[in-house]
Amino acid sequence: MPRPELQAPPEIFFNESEARKYTTSSRIIEIQAKIAERAYELLALPDDGVPRLLLDIGCGSGLSGETLSEKGHHWIGLDVSPSMLDVALEREVDGDVMLADMGQGLGLRPGSIDGAISISAVQWLCYADKSAHQPRLRLKAFFATLYRCLARGARAVLQIYAENIHQHEMIMSYAMRSGFAGGMVVDWPHSSKARKAYLVLTCGSTSSISSLPKGKGVDGEACSDGDDSEDEENHTDTVCMSEQNRARKKMKITKNVKGKEWVLKKKQQMRNRECAVPPDTKYTARKRKSRF
Repeated sequence: MPRPELQAPPEIFFNESEARKYTTSSRIIEIQAKIAERAYELLALPDDGVPRLLLDIGCGSGLSGETLSEKGHHWIGLDVSPSMLDVALEREVDGDVMLADMGQGLGLRPGSIDGAISISAVQWLCYADKSAHQPRLRLKAFFATLYRCLARGARAVLQIYAENIHQHEMIMSYAMRSGFAGGMVVDWPHSSKARKAYLVLTCGSTSSISSLPKGKGVDGEACSDGDDSEDEENHTDTVCMSEQNRARKKMKITKNVKGKEWVLKKKQQMRNRECAVPPDTKYTARKRKSRF
């Protein structure tokens, strides 16, 4: 089947029937619970028994939020699908949920969130579902407001299903430009089905780059899903993002620039054809400054 992102916008794809399926399928519930558990583990919250206020981006029907509640934390969930949020309210989830489009930014108070998770949601920003949607601007708005609402030193763990390497690079690039530090942690990198990628970001700190955990399923560890996980080659499972420099704009190269002799020759040809041609002056064929 084609990817959900290619079939319809999220608020349309996750309609009432799809929302019901997510909360009645034991397989989907189990997968969501495992991914949410791993995302919480990568948050690396202090084990001091103090409840934190966490953010669940793309919370859906609240399956991933249940993991946060089980750990004793408070959470706020946002999603763009009204049908998914209706199911969350019917299930009486412990967190507060709201209808919001993360591509338009997160309207939360600066420094108020102690950590954030997202399960299979951020890659939707890489697609233009409307004529007004520009993926780069939507990613910029999302990461800028996410950075603003997180407390300094807090982490955000975003599990993504990018379609290709271009989407991976675009997502990571805008995360860095917003001020985050961190990298990509990949579980089961040699498995086509069990492979999961987590973008682990830290707000306002670069010390966590060298302390990112290793992905599961490397160094000969067996794959829990029984999928093909043989170590075909020993490649790294974590991609660091220590460089936070903006990419330089490429200068435009003008080719086939006509000189003054060529212009004068063409003007003389037009005069020979008895066409109206402006007189030659010292400004003829002189390069003009850019207006921008």
